[in-house]
Amino acid sequence: MPRSAAWTRRLRRIGAPAAGALLALSACSAPGSEADPGAGADGAGPAGTVTVFAAASLKESFTELGERFEKSHPGARVAFNFGGSDTLAAGIANGAPADVFAAAGPTPMKLVTDQGLTDGAPSTFARNRLEIATAPGNPHRIDSLQDLADPGLKVVLCDTTVPCGAAARTALTAGGVDVSPASYERDVKSALTKVRLKEADAAVVYRTDVRAAGDTVEGVEFPEAGRAVNDYPLAVLDNAPNPGAAEAFVRLVTSAEGRKVLGEAGFLAP
Repeated sequence: MPRSAAWTRRLRRIGAPAAGALLALSACSAPGSEADPGAGADGAGPAGTVTVFAAASLKESFTELGERFEKSHPGARVAFNFGGSDTLAAGIANGAPADVFAAAGPTPMKLVTDQGLTDGAPSTFARNRLEIATAPGNPHRIDSLQDLADPGLKVVLCDTTVPCGAAARTALTAGGVDVSPASYERDVKSALTKVRLKEADAAVVYRTDVRAAGDTVEGVEFPEAGRAVNDYPLAVLDNAPNPGAAEAFVRLVTSAEGRKVLGEAGFLAP
């Protein structure tokens, strides 16, 4: 079945409100992506646009990898859609056109694989662990996960439906810590932004996001994070508009060069 026909039927089936949300997701794809062959005219290498749906915590490292990919393949372009893994998975499951999906945990990927939407089994390409993000200088002297139970602190967490929130809940349970968060955020970048804007005193986020934020936040490690390390799976999608370029991008991510970029961002090896 042509991709466009399947996409149209899905939109009709789910109704106007959901269709509007999916169209917003698909807007991150390049207008001509469905016509992209995935290789140059001589078949020598990837060409056209490859659309990558990736977890928000991958923004910095994947953006760099995208730039490297485009430099190595002048005829190719990478279009990213970064967001909460659960939202991205739901979009893919409902027909949003994409070539590659990189999730921050196995649960969102399972939503996609359970519907047979990946071209082969996903592979784990990185791992990530949590840290507490505080304002620079750690003004509230937060030294442990237990400190977050202080009712005088304004703490934010990722929503439990996204991997960073599920991992935080696992760590809190492991430490026997009861936290009443000021808010649950839709993804890890939103949680970190609350601290950067001084709208929260602390947030439980990934170490990679603390590193990417530079001197705008300070990170606090805690031992319970070892109980909640997230695996990051990656897959080419079964109905990828540009499968050749998608496979080439996945090869870059999983190569020694890709592992080096991810490691410098703070990710752990799989």
